[in-house]
Amino acid sequence: MEKVKPHIAQRAIKIANYIIQTKSTVRDASKIFDISKSTVHKDVTGRLKSVDRDLYLKVKKILKFNLEERHLRGGMATKQKYLIKN
Repeated sequence: MEKVKPHIAQRAIKIANYIIQTKSTVRDASKIFDISKSTVHKDVTGRLKSVDRDLYLKVKKILKFNLEERHLRGGMATKQKYLIKN
């Protein structure tokens, strides 16, 4: 497992807690924390595993749900787009 610097570990924990509390997506969290979605994803899937395994498992569950629901959100966004045009 990789050695995580303390300030990065704290950031990963903050992001994970935010995702758990709000059930938000990686994209939403990246906007809130003003970092790239790649960094958010790396923090909560890679680095967090070696920092706080229980927190990692909770976030993983939410991210899995978001992944399974992604196609539905895309469909709803498209529907809204065309409802607004008409």
